[in-house]
Amino acid sequence: MQQTRARLVLENGSLYRGTAYGHLGEATGEVVFNTSLTGYQEILSDPSYAGQMVMMTYPLIGNYGINPADNESGKLWPSAFIVHEVSRIHSNFEASQSLDSRLKEAGVVGLAGIDTRRLVREIREKGAMRGIISLSDESDDALAERARQSPAMSGRDLVTTVTTGSNYTVERENGRYHVVAYDFGIKSNILRMLQQAGCRVTVVTAATTAEEVIALNPDGVFLSNGPGDPAAVGYAIESIKELVDYNRTTRALPMFGICLGHQLLSLAFGAETFKLKFGHHGGNHPVKNLATGQIEITSQNHGFAVVLESLPEELALTHLNLYDNTVEGVKHQTLPCFSVQYHPEAAPGPHDSLYLFDEFTSLMDLTQPTLLKR
Repeated sequence: MQQTRARLVLENGSLYRGTAYGHLGEATGEVVFNTSLTGYQEILSDPSYAGQMVMMTYPLIGNYGINPADNESGKLWPSAFIVHEVSRIHSNFEASQSLDSRLKEAGVVGLAGIDTRRLVREIREKGAMRGIISLSDESDDALAERARQSPAMSGRDLVTTVTTGSNYTVERENGRYHVVAYDFGIKSNILRMLQQAGCRVTVVTAATTAEEVIALNPDGVFLSNGPGDPAAVGYAIESIKELVDYNRTTRALPMFGICLGHQLLSLAFGAETFKLKFGHHGGNHPVKNLATGQIEITSQNHGFAVVLESLPEELALTHLNLYDNTVEGVKHQTLPCFSVQYHPEAAPGPHDSLYLFDEFTSLMDLTQPTLLKR
């Protein structure tokens, strides 16, 4: 089979030559690496990767194909998918198509055959950079300039590109709790975990106001994961602030945030966020639970983090990343509000942190005595 040559050029001019697969086109975005050994389908369908080109560090990707059951959303979100070697065959009784055909179908550019180890080292040393993948005859310098002209991640609100177009409900037969979930880029397995915890979930758009949420009379509010710079999502921060005020003045309303939701909740309480050098993307990040002393192996996907020194006194640090001592979890000292930076739903990935969904429902039990009568 004849291969189509393609190049990845980073904004600093670094050049990586390879071959194209998937959609034969051009793509730009921030280049990040993911250290997971499996789960490429879940990674591709995770809305938190919007605006990014994802590189897998595991050397062979695509060997078990693509199946309809493992999607985390209805489409693929990265602008490009970079691997060392893409498997041209797949073997899995559930698979319905190959990785190559799925990328073609979704219009996602693929690049294979590059030295992924070298690229990982460069990103770790110099930080995440914008890049461009091209099949054209343009000069390397011209492509590097176009990479520099592409949108930067800092200051960028990507939530508007991934949130649902309209509210919808995920039913749960004999559901004990009614949870309103903000969709900042919510993953399907989060909804499944909430269902399994006994929740009927009303999923609302990212721009939903606090007043509209309160009118739905929820037992709890969930703040989902999502892409981009949390500080740029001002409308969501304002809504969360108003829900916090409702918590203080009217009635206790448990709030649980994951990933971007964690960052937005922290910002609403007055903390600050910053851009990590190259982000946390993978399924093997050790996190210490400060209450129990246990180490949880976690799945992570984020490029921003909460500034530890900026946490207000009313927010207690609950979890700490053992790779770089960044904030992995907080809870309010008196209000039923808590959040974590990592993904306890982890599909695929470690299940060490599933207890957090039970903590959420326990808070709803404690704060809403009427639930006992349901």
